[in-house]
Amino acid sequence: MILAQGSQPVIPNFGGGSSCERDNGSFCWSWVHDNWSDVLWPALRQHVVLTLIAVVVGFAIAFTMALVAHRRGWLEGPATLLMGILYTIPSLALFQLLVPFTHLTRLTAEIALVSYTLLIIFRNTLAGLRAVPEDVRESARGMGLTRNQLLWRVELPLAVPSIIAGVRIATVTAISLATVAAFVINEGLGAPIFDAIQRSVFKTEIFAAGGMAILLAWIADGALVAMQRAVTPWARGRET
Repeated sequence: MILAQGSQPVIPNFGGGSSCERDNGSFCWSWVHDNWSDVLWPALRQHVVLTLIAVVVGFAIAFTMALVAHRRGWLEGPATLLMGILYTIPSLALFQLLVPFTHLTRLTAEIALVSYTLLIIFRNTLAGLRAVPEDVRESARGMGLTRNQLLWRVELPLAVPSIIAGVRIATVTAISLATVAAFVINEGLGAPIFDAIQRSVFKTEIFAAGGMAILLAWIADGALVAMQRAVTPWARGRET
């Protein structure tokens, strides 16, 4: 970093960079082109991996607990309380609490990211299961379906829209918070953002990485909406 008079930081010297980069323009396509393969693309892949792990693990835990709570109502209160506490802890504070035990590792980042998906998926899954009309359940029982058959053949299919809605919110949340995980590990789209801040706020790097995170959230949300429409054709027909 170059220091001006009075030790005030100025835009770093990019040497052979374009005039846009040397002047710290609002957005320099030349920098994106030159740094795509070495900086942005690896960060994007890491961000996707961080998000996928968090959502898959969070879904497995929250979905299982929702099924148990659906059968045994007493579990809902304690589970909601625990997940609610985890959800309300600020991300940076949670990272600081975890670091002494799991150190500056991907495990630390993933534990935090998973924690923020649990309450959303748990509540939506449970709400979807409980929204199944009682007359539908009675009809299924009248046809001879057992309790497990009722769950897997009737309740869960009807709860899919609510479940996927929870996964959508959890996924977008994980994509957003994964940028903050760069405080713990030098991975994901948060890494170039923090790098740019440390280099006297290089605008292009911030806008490029931040824009990619936003675009990733839009794509993930759209993909989940498309999946919901594909697996619930009856709901699509009802909409029309």
